[in-house]
Amino acid sequence: MPIVTDSGFVFADETDALLSLDAMLSGGGDPAGGLEIANDTDPRDLVPHFEAVGLIAVTFPNFADGRGFSLARRLRALGYKGRLRAKGHVISDQYPMARACGFDEVEIDETLAARQPEQHWLAVATRSGHALQARA
Repeated sequence: MPIVTDSGFVFADETDALLSLDAMLSGGGDPAGGLEIANDTDPRDLVPHFEAVGLIAVTFPNFADGRGFSLARRLRALGYKGRLRAKGHVISDQYPMARACGFDEVEIDETLAARQPEQHWLAVATRSGHALQARA
């Protein structure tokens, strides 16, 4: 799967599965490799685990559901300093918003990458000042 960053596409190793929140909370795995959460997760539940989790991927079930943007902002406000990834149905026009809310990257599927190739994402990624970390 392509992962969009400010410098373009990088490709995720599909063998690296992210741990689900339920699995982490039940002790079913090491969250150091990454945690995948739904966009309606209460971020306060994650605070005790921030130091152990190197990557949090917030799922976007469709491009019209913006709860993931609010969740990213709340995770950053609560002190999460690791990598934050939007995963799923985020379109290139939403990339500046994703970065402004605190996401470091966006994971998209191959179909969207074909419809909105790297140059589409780079065109909006070059807008300066959109990263929450840069303004903090």
